[in-house]
Amino acid sequence: MTLTLTSQAFRQSGEIPSRHTCEGADVSPPLEWSGVPANAKSLALIVDDPDAPDPAAPKMTWVHWVLYNIPPTATGLPDGATAQALPGGTLEGTNDFRRAAYGGPCPPVGRHRYFHKLYALDTVLPDLKSPSKAALEKAMRGHVLTHAELIGTYQKR
Repeated sequence: MTLTLTSQAFRQSGEIPSRHTCEGADVSPPLEWSGVPANAKSLALIVDDPDAPDPAAPKMTWVHWVLYNIPPTATGLPDGATAQALPGGTLEGTNDFRRAAYGGPCPPVGRHRYFHKLYALDTVLPDLKSPSKAALEKAMRGHVLTHAELIGTYQKR
């Protein structure tokens, strides 16, 4: 079985509804997944935008959400997932808004792509104390069994 990641809010390469952006409620979209390998011990989720600040001349990847130690038995995240609504044991890292939470799309110019990347890991990671994306990726190195990706797009009105 292949790891798959979907959302009821938008389809692959489709537009993310404004509810999930800085122009709306700025809450996370609902996410669902299936096909987690039987030997997975935890999952990690990274949401980022490689088109920042301008898709015509990207200079950085802006990080919107960092989650890890999601139990492998979890099958998704609800619409507007707050720390209290995350599956038990899930830990949050720090995004580029300098907070441990979801930060929705808020592109300064143009249509940006938002990559929702789910990783199945062969281990439960130690408490990394609100890691950055880079710190989480370093801790995951050598432990990724498989991954899935869901891309959404957004352009400010």
